[in-house]
Formats: sequence, structure tokens, C-alpha cells
Amino acid sequence: MPRETTAFPLSLPASSSGGSLYRWLYDELRSAILDGRLRPGARLPATRDFASSYGLSRATIVTAFDQLKSEGYVEGRSGSGTYVSQVLPEQLLDVHGPRAEKRLPHRRVALSSYARRLQPFRGISPRPMRAFRANQPALDVFPTTLWAQVAARRLRRVSTNLLAGGEALGYRPLRAAVADYLNRSRGVKCVADQVLIVSGAQEALDRTARILLNPGEPVWMEEPGYPGAAVVFRAVGARICAVPVDAEGLDLERGRKKWKSARLVYVTPAHQFPLGVTMSLRRRLALLEWARRSGTLIFEDDYDSEYRYSGRPIPAMQGLDRSGVVIFAGSFSAVLFPALRLGYLVVPSEMVDVFAAAESVSTQHPPLLEQAILCDFITEGHFARHIRRMRELYAERLAVLLDCAHERLAELLEISTVEAGLQTVGWLKCAIGAERVAERAAERDVEVVPLSRYASGRSRREGLILGFAAVDPRELRRGVEQLARVLTACVK
Repeated sequence: MPRETTAFPLSLPASSSGGSLYRWLYDELRSAILDGRLRPGARLPATRDFASSYGLSRATIVTAFDQLKSEGYVEGRSGSGTYVSQVLPEQLLDVHGPRAEKRLPHRRVALSSYARRLQPFRGISPRPMRAFRANQPALDVFPTTLWAQVAARRLRRVSTNLLAGGEALGYRPLRAAVADYLNRSRGVKCVADQVLIVSGAQEALDRTARILLNPGEPVWMEEPGYPGAAVVFRAVGARICAVPVDAEGLDLERGRKKWKSARLVYVTPAHQFPLGVTMSLRRRLALLEWARRSGTLIFEDDYDSEYRYSGRPIPAMQGLDRSGVVIFAGSFSAVLFPALRLGYLVVPSEMVDVFAAAESVSTQHPPLLEQAILCDFITEGHFARHIRRMRELYAERLAVLLDCAHERLAELLEISTVEAGLQTVGWLKCAIGAERVAERAAERDVEVVPLSRYASGRSRREGLILGFAAVDPRELRRGVEQLARVLTACVK
């Protein structure tokens, strides 16, 4: 267990009048240790600090420490200090301390309707990389040394203005850098004042849903589609309306026949999640015109459009918008690294103030130092070079996956021809359940996600999501070999 240091003064109740100060201090420290407020390995404050905080003599404190040491609650380390013992006497004797309180029955807390709609989630703990992990960039080749150098330079010249806080919309130089990048590289038409810096795609979705949606109002979502968006919309009580996706993207006509109206439409037009198809220009123009006439807003999630391995990245649908119906969102998580937790929203000019007000209610603004570091990383040219490098690397890894799959999986799995993003789809050719394949593959340390998990209803075809961007060529080859054995066994 790593050693903990306690640099903060301990908060102990005042001593009762007439009692021994040594005994009071001994009892309170022993209780703090048994109650877990002072955990095993924690370093106690120095006797001089104790004396200053509580107005006690050092002799009183030393006497209390010595008594605790003799009973095994703390231990002294020469030249280092006094620490709580890793193993307490009560643990050796298997008895409870005299002050251990009886636990009362847990009281059931009344939750709001919003809380009852939430889905339990505590994040994913780090685990070894293996084929075919999806939705993750190649973190092992991220230029951490360069990032550290940029961060160090920024911290050395940090200003008091930066330390004091900033606008609810985010760090203005970063907003300007993002606007410039989006105008040049994504075909987005915006100025810095329309850009809001958020903590990522999920906050962008949550912020938009809370501002635009009332409980019961309809939201169109692609089918299959991004589960994270569905979680947000359900949490605010919206009614999710699944609209099928075909080779041209979201099928507007089928959506209109089935659902008629929508308050918001969530789409991933550049690279549909998870199928990877690109929404055709015809569909984009039709969706924009329908949204204009019906008073519907469109949320365009541009989650990984930088990574297209044949041709140029597809320009954003927002760039075609002439009526202010598109809210455009992107994130740096998939491009740089997930722990950065920074993304952006581009909203119509008339909606900027309400989005800023909503931000000020919750977080006020994302962490400014991280925004300043990212701004430097972009304006110094490192961001563009990193994207170019990753595009080449991911294209090579996709080629490895396609070649190996053609050699070992040709009769069992049809890999999508879409060459973009961080993962692809493999369509099962035989009458095999994708869930069964995923279970058997996991036994061989291979990760595949059934396509059905991205659909609200029954999938029309059985398929698997295969990530390749974060997986090195050797592991990709091993994954294909193991997946071939799983599929062969399932067919027999």
C-alpha cells in the first residue's frame, strides 16, 4: 500500500473540561484511527504542528504518541515521522474498538424523477489493450513529452488573469483557435463568439438536451446509434424515436412517415456511429430544409471525422445551414486522449447567451489551464501534425485488419468497405448470434461488441464492432486468428 502523508491539521473536538489533556488526545487519535478517518499508512502531523494547532505542550503530545505506539496503533520511522500502523491491534484480535457504533438501517432516500431515469455508470477502469477495442485512440503513440513541454511553458508564464477564472463560454484564445480550425478543416461556418468550450461530447449533449427538451418531447435518433446520446435524452425525459439508417445515412422519409415531428434530431452525418456510412448531400439538404420548415433543431455530432483514410474529410452539415438550425459538436477525446475532457459546441448566434447561462449554473467554465495548454498545442501546429500522423498510423492498422480478415475470415465475416474512424463493422455471414460470438471471443481475450447493443430494437443483420486504431498490428493479427477460431467453432 502506498504511503500517505497528512499535511493538513487534524480536526479534533475540543477537550472536555477537567480531563487529562494527554488522555483526551490519546482517545481522539485512537478513535480517528479506528473510525477510518486516519487510514493505515497515514502520516500524523508533526508534534510541533500539533502543539501550535491545539495550544498543547509538546510533552503532552509526545506522551500520547508514545502510548499509541506501545499499543500498536502508530509506529515511528526515524527521520520520517509517525504513521498509522498498517495492521491495527483490533484486526489481530478480531474485535471491535470500544467506540465502534452500531450501524443503523440504511434510510431510503426519495429521488427526483430525473434521478430515477439515470442509468448506473461508474466509468471503466484501465485494462490491458487487446483486439479489437473500439472507440479509443492509440494512446501509446501520443506525444506525451511534447505535450508536457507545451504544458510546462504555459505554466511558467501563467498570468493572474488565467488563475482568476474566465468566461462561461471558455478560454477565448482557444475558442478562436477552434473556430479557425473548424472553418478551415471541417467546413463549419462560425466565429469564435459562437464556440463554447465544454468537457466533451457528453456535456455537449446534456447541455443541449436540458436547454431544448421538456419531458415527453420527441427526439429522433439514428437506428442503430450512439448509446451515450440515448442515455442523455432518457435522463431528461425525452421520447426517443428511432429512425433507420441506410447507405445514405438517416432515412428522413421513413422518419417522417413513422414519427411525423421532432423537437430535436441527433445525427452523425460525417461518419455514422456505429455503421460508418456518410450521409449523402441529398439527404443533408432535405433534412436541413425539413428542419427549417418544421421548427426542428439538428444536433450534429462530429465525433471522429478527422480520420478518413480515402479522400478528404467530409465537410460538416453545419456549413450548409442557412437557417440556424444546426448545433455542431466535437471532442478532442478521440483525437488526442480521453482524459483531456475538452470538447466544443458551435451554436447559432441567437442561442449563445442561453448556453452560456446554462454553463454558468453548473460548472461556470471547464478548467482554464487545460484549455490554455490545448490552445498552445493547436496554435503552435502540433495538433495538425498529430492528426496527420495518426491518420497514417490508423490507415496502416486498418489495412492490417482488412488483409488478415480477408485471409482468415473471408467465409465468415464481411468487413465494411467504409475507410474512416477508429473502428469498423464486421457482418456475420453465417447464422451465428453476435452475442454468442462476443462471449466466446472474450474467453480468448478478444473484444468485439455486438451491433445489436447499439439498436433499440432487433438488428436487421448480425454484426460486430471491431476497433483497430488503438491496437498494434501484432495484436490485430492475434485477434483475427482467435476470432476465426471462435467463428469456426460456432458454425460447427
